[in-house]
Amino acid sequence: MKQWWLMLSLLASFFLAACKDTDEYTVDPRTNFEALWKILDENYCFFDYKQVDWDEVHDRYSAQLTDTMNQFALFDLMGEMLAELKDGHTNLYSSFDVARYWDWYQDYPPNFYDDLNELYLGKDYKIAGGLKYKKMHNDQIGYIRYASFSSGIGETNLDYVLYHFKDCKALIIDVRDNGGGVLTYSDRFASRFTEEQVLKGYIQHKTGKGHQDFSEPYPVYLEPTSYICWLRPVVVLTNRYCYSAANDFVQTMRIFPQVTIMGDKTGGGSGLPFNSELPNGWQVRFSACPMLDPDKKLTEFGIDPDIQVEITEEDLARGVDTIIESAILYLQGIIDKDQ
Repeated sequence: MKQWWLMLSLLASFFLAACKDTDEYTVDPRTNFEALWKILDENYCFFDYKQVDWDEVHDRYSAQLTDTMNQFALFDLMGEMLAELKDGHTNLYSSFDVARYWDWYQDYPPNFYDDLNELYLGKDYKIAGGLKYKKMHNDQIGYIRYASFSSGIGETNLDYVLYHFKDCKALIIDVRDNGGGVLTYSDRFASRFTEEQVLKGYIQHKTGKGHQDFSEPYPVYLEPTSYICWLRPVVVLTNRYCYSAANDFVQTMRIFPQVTIMGDKTGGGSGLPFNSELPNGWQVRFSACPMLDPDKKLTEFGIDPDIQVEITEEDLARGVDTIIESAILYLQGIIDKDQ
């Protein structure tokens, strides 16, 4: 964990130098447009991977600029330009709006419904930090719902949760609709499922202004926990809205032999984001550092499940979560086989 944050600190220092804020304030449309385009041109990390011709994008959107364009029209134009990157980690922030790209999940079936999940949680579930948890299926299977990696979990939280399931034979971890948050919580949770150090992937940083100027991949390891560890069967439930830190969690969990990923493909988001500022004070966030899996492959476009399952219309009408029920059936098969 320490080496991970040391690496992030070094990367942050690099980008603070590479993306130094401008000293001169101006609302001039063309100056701000060119500043935004240049920041991305020199620092965005997925141009080649996504096959984006950023020069062509510049010319197409620059032609739409006018010197008398008001701030709202300029914001919309620059937001549309950023959307060409198809990146949920790339945003433009002003005092009146946030430009964002959401098609990475909106064009897919939801495969998670809050009302349906409440039926499974009932009223007797427990809460520990950002986790909701209870026993299911005649107390043989533990169920953990983690809705956001922005919601904190401490080591004591995890100890109480796993101890509560000490008599269970298997575990379901539901991270569907988890849009991400803090990578520390992803590692902290995932470390509970291994007794040894594992290579969780690699990270790179920009070494120059060219689109291909990257460092060699730097290995990132997950250290085993010194607290309660769970080595029994686990199913992690996913859908397209699993993004960023949630995508990272799924990527790490699929390394472990006792873990099966079930549901729909995740949304991706494997670029570590950084921030910079435009001459008019607007902020831009963008993917700056590629994070790769242990095979040095990008998961920017998502991770396929081991077992693809979607919520059927028939089950939804009956108040049944097809994905949870499939996980229970799958784990029950493992439990029966081990008895």
